Amino acid sequence: QVQLVESGGGLVQAGDSLRLSCAASGRTFSSYTVAWFRQAPGKEREFVAAISWSGTSTHYADSVKGRSTISRDNAKNTVYLQMSRLNPEDTAVYYCAAESRYHFGAGSDFESQYDYWGQGTQVTVSS
Repeated sequence: QVQLVESGGGLVQAGDSLRLSCAASGRTFSSYTVAWFRQAPGKEREFVAAISWSGTSTHYADSVKGRSTISRDNAKNTVYLQMSRLNPEDTAVYYCAAESRYHFGAGSDFESQYDYWGQGTQVTVSS
């Protein structure tokens, strides 16, 4: 069992940067692939970024590629999502998710792959 708690969301202005954190409980967190998803009002939840258990592999959605970095500190049981050049289209509730059943790869952007989810943190970007 893994419990995930997101933090770091808030109200920012367009062009600002933000770092989200996903803190996990559980001794085996270092064996989990972790991803960030987001859900904007009236829209379906969408993939943002994922990182392998070791941190050596990452995968990003086109919408955030080049301006976002996902990283992890397994000693702290925490995964981070650093986002820069934020724009109003980034406004959403951001969720982290974890799974340990699959090898990291193209499927890491599928919601159905993830077994554990946090409650989410709101990010609002004003224009």
